[in-house]
Amino acid sequence: MSAPPDLRPYLRTLDAETLVDLLYAQARRDPELRHSLELRCATQSGEVAEAHRLLDTAVQDGNVEYTAKVGAVLDTLERLLDAGSPADLAPLARRTVDDIGEVLEQSGDPSGDLGDKLDFAVELYARACAARPPDPEKLAEWLLDVEFDGPGRPTIALADFAEALGDQGLERIKSAVDEILTAGPTGYRRDVAERLLEELAEVRGDVDALVAILSAKPPRVDVSLKIVRVLRAAGRHSEAIAHAARALTPHKTHQNLPEPEDETVALRRKEFDEAPGNVTYTALREAAVEAGVWSVQRVAALARLRERAADSEEGAEELARALLAEDRPDEAWRACVRFGGSLALRVELAASREVAHPAETIPVYRSQVEQLIEQKDPQAYREAAKHLKKLRTLHKRAGTAEEFTGYLADLVSVHRRKTRLIAEVRAARIALPKPRNLPASDSLTS
Repeated sequence: MSAPPDLRPYLRTLDAETLVDLLYAQARRDPELRHSLELRCATQSGEVAEAHRLLDTAVQDGNVEYTAKVGAVLDTLERLLDAGSPADLAPLARRTVDDIGEVLEQSGDPSGDLGDKLDFAVELYARACAARPPDPEKLAEWLLDVEFDGPGRPTIALADFAEALGDQGLERIKSAVDEILTAGPTGYRRDVAERLLEELAEVRGDVDALVAILSAKPPRVDVSLKIVRVLRAAGRHSEAIAHAARALTPHKTHQNLPEPEDETVALRRKEFDEAPGNVTYTALREAAVEAGVWSVQRVAALARLRERAADSEEGAEELARALLAEDRPDEAWRACVRFGGSLALRVELAASREVAHPAETIPVYRSQVEQLIEQKDPQAYREAAKHLKKLRTLHKRAGTAEEFTGYLADLVSVHRRKTRLIAEVRAARIALPKPRNLPASDSLTS
């Protein structure tokens, strides 16, 4: 019986994309092969191990070096999560959160950078937990320790961890919060417990409990508006209308009105709650910064903008614009990655990110090229050629120059009859590859 033919010479003639498709299709049919590939992916380049090594040495350095190393760890986590890595990234993400929190507690944050990195680390930990949920009770214990026994930050949003916590984890938190409130605490512990109780009612969808908690608070416009939103979202429109009417009924005497913390902040907060967006967010920020209460107002305002961003592209755009107005382009970029956003906004954000993170911006500029070509306009073709030149540079920086060659070859094949476009590409001094597998009659014309 003759040996089977050696397929390796044939396989070497195939392009990378065809090989990937063949291997992926086989991995879907063969669990053992898929598991092997997943392990290779999880351990590729030892990125997770290298991130742990960076954290091992980071604390020994000064503030600037520490911030840089932690930033590298966060970049690694974000890249692996975005790529859908099968590795369990939750332990590394949690360690990063704990590490930054300890440094902040011991050394402070002179530059202000570590506070932002801590917030980002919590966001990544929530994503990692959603991808590979840890033990729900252990996660609940960690959240309780951070909230009640930590240095005051980070503030954890239960909604971000609700999926990983599940019913078991949420019940553990509810039990602990009830126990703490029964003991009659004061000050910080009571504030945290009451906030967690409110968030628990929200993530569990317990409308009656949430309305009762909100109604027990001192009368304020933002609280009343939230009650109306909760009732309306639950389909209880008549109750929402009735509550709104009661909230808007003037009190008998001016003395009965609660004294606002700051009249301007209260007004701006009311405007923001009624129409949450970039403009009202910026106005609230300016008033709250002047009054010295922005750190508190920002958490609630951003939560509202993220809520809108999850519902519509317009909301995502408003969130990103608000973050840009605060000079937080990295957060604006992450908001677009998570919630979406217009191509114009993504191109704007990519311009500030392309030097440090070229690979991340390549898909954005490719989409821009496609949109420009679809306009079938000479000026648009000229702009498309400029973006192709930029894409060539970005691929070189990212170490994927060959990928650009393949991309350009496909682009030329698809648009080979657009002679004006091809002329603009040549004018931009971009070497045109030969069209792929085209019949002689369909060869490129100039």
